[in-house]
Amino acid sequence: MPSKRDALPLIHRGAVDVLKEEELEARLALGRPLRIKAGFDPTAPDLHLGHTVLLNKMRQFQDLGHTAIFLIGDFTGMIGDPTGKNVTRKPLTREEVRANAETYASQVFKVLDRERTEVRFNSEWFAKMDASDMIRLAAQHTVARMLERDDFSKRFKAEQPIAIHEFLYPLVQGYDSVALECDVELGGTDQRFNLLVGRGMQEHFGQPPQIVLTMPLLEGIDGVQKMSKSLGNYIGIDEPAIDMVTKTMKIGDELMWRWFELLSFEVSLDELDEMKREIASGGLNPRDAKLRLARELAARFHGAAEAEKAIAGWHAVVRGQGDTSSLPLNEVLVSAEGLRLPALLTAAGLTSSNSEANRKLKERAIRIDAVVAEDPQRVFVPGFEGVLQVGKRNFARVRLVSE
Repeated sequence: MPSKRDALPLIHRGAVDVLKEEELEARLALGRPLRIKAGFDPTAPDLHLGHTVLLNKMRQFQDLGHTAIFLIGDFTGMIGDPTGKNVTRKPLTREEVRANAETYASQVFKVLDRERTEVRFNSEWFAKMDASDMIRLAAQHTVARMLERDDFSKRFKAEQPIAIHEFLYPLVQGYDSVALECDVELGGTDQRFNLLVGRGMQEHFGQPPQIVLTMPLLEGIDGVQKMSKSLGNYIGIDEPAIDMVTKTMKIGDELMWRWFELLSFEVSLDELDEMKREIASGGLNPRDAKLRLARELAARFHGAAEAEKAIAGWHAVVRGQGDTSSLPLNEVLVSAEGLRLPALLTAAGLTSSNSEANRKLKERAIRIDAVVAEDPQRVFVPGFEGVLQVGKRNFARVRLVSE
């Protein structure tokens, strides 16, 4: 097992907080595999790159010789995590939770080492609890303590409703750490309160309190809000390689560094600093650095061959030559009369409105099969197929079909 000196820089990579640092060092000094837990409520059927921020950290712990516990919150998912919500979150049905959990279990080993991973479901212990057990668990926290949590506090002050079952969520998550005898729990910065409840819960049950390690929330491809399927700014880990590449190439240059730090296994922090210096001096094009990240992500989830095929498809669009058939196809239904170019761009999702499309045309920012388009009156009829591009980063392969 690596020494503490070798382990700590990797553990700290990308982390926001480690609570408490001296406890982590003492636990590492024990020389035994630590139990590293991260919980995921199966609220949607697929994992995306935002989820892999925690998975990547778990994998780094595994590479240091420790055991990862991928906890699927099939019980907590039926409560509904109130974190960051200004309204009561709708709980999922047992059937929805079960279906989503099955996809999680099949996807997680695209990042984690199967041999060093425990996949657990928190219904294992909560299904055995009765009402009196849950009441005793609820007795471990006060309402005043719960209202210290930022989202609860804001909703209470705004006189927005807080359902009683929402107060149970941090307690249930905390008890997971007791049931699994965790040494370290990972979570996003928005989970800090819940993770600390886990520490207190373990102390109450006579266990050494877990170390809490928080990771930042990954911004989505819009560079503004955290990655989320509901916001449409995500990259799913089951998406085709070409989608991974094209979406990664759309992110801003500044966001690229954050993605490298949180998502890359191949680029060390020292190398990342060197890349930044090369770009600042003009010796490296930011596009080439971003392409390296896109290639790594596509290869991780789809293999090197598919990654290279996707890179070639992306180059075909950018250079205006080569095979674009690997690009995802967007079929647009049109009448026999067809669509003028601005309406086509909007229907393909490349512009938000016809007026934006007209503005982009005037800026000469529209290309069709790599050729600049200028005529807003041009009509496209069923049977047309080509690659439409708006600006440097937004493009789509489009086929028009009859309504």
